[in-house]
Amino acid sequence: MSGIEDVASLAGVSKATVSRALSGRGYVSSETRTRVTEAAQSLGYVVSSSASSLVTGRTSNVGVIIPVINQWFFGSIIEGVERALLDRGYDLMLYNLTKSHAERTRVFEYFLVRKRVDAVIAVTLEITPEEAEQLLALGKPIAGIGGPLAGIPTLGIDDVEAARLATEHLLLLGHRDIMHVGGDLDEQMDFHVHTKRLKGYLQALEAAGIRYDEKSFVPTHFDIPGGYRAGKQILGDPRRRPTAIFAAADEVAIGIILAARELGLSVPEDLSVIGIDNHPLAEMFGLTSIEQRPDEQGELAVDWVIRQLEEPGWMPPTEHAYLPATLIIRSSTGRPRRTS
Repeated sequence: MSGIEDVASLAGVSKATVSRALSGRGYVSSETRTRVTEAAQSLGYVVSSSASSLVTGRTSNVGVIIPVINQWFFGSIIEGVERALLDRGYDLMLYNLTKSHAERTRVFEYFLVRKRVDAVIAVTLEITPEEAEQLLALGKPIAGIGGPLAGIPTLGIDDVEAARLATEHLLLLGHRDIMHVGGDLDEQMDFHVHTKRLKGYLQALEAAGIRYDEKSFVPTHFDIPGGYRAGKQILGDPRRRPTAIFAAADEVAIGIILAARELGLSVPEDLSVIGIDNHPLAEMFGLTSIEQRPDEQGELAVDWVIRQLEEPGWMPPTEHAYLPATLIIRSSTGRPRRTS
């Protein structure tokens, strides 16, 4: 079986040049690349990732640290990351990290320092200063998705602004009795997403001169069953039934719509509902939503780390990059039948 040294000898170049030519990383003239490719084909040589690693000092792997893999948002990020990595000839190494101290220690102090990855992407992980130092000490490109991390380039939507935009849409339609169904404040996601979306809702109400009633916020789980339970709880009592609900996630909003239908309520004639995400099911339910693109967030994070690897001197933004969140209007929101 032919090896890289055979290709180098036949093409009249060094092994490092063969590696650059066949991997597509690093400069090689078109003439030399053609000569190396033809030599490899004639010898039936297939690039070995381990051999390439010995020559280049790289593994062609990017590590992704993520807390959840079985939810749409996180799964979409992984899809975007994997798609972008494959386009660039890199493989994905996934580390599913919970809040367990022992598990976090294994990942940050053992797995990542074994140098099995060329770069690291942290997804919605509010890591400690010590963990951040451990990542930075690797000397490898790093990017974070979700919220600001000291010393690490990060990106994500502005959760406060997204929630305010959703609530303002309902206010502009004429709603004044608006409830917020969000995440449990005692079971925060990293970067305090639940609190930030509640804050955006409150800011919109305050700007409209509407006094906040604590009963107008109902916490639940960020999924369809959670939204359904909250919807039955809120809508089952006609005396406290609002004209509109801002749900902190589309899956919660869909659960609320299902509860409303079961109770004989029409959306949006009796109740307007808006969510955040633009989940794939949103269009099926006619759900008005604030769109964020987690797959594109994953692709951008990949672009940041790969450019650091392959373009010496290129640096990502030093400040947290806020990505746009867009209002997508569908049939689940309309003017209120009554005003209060």
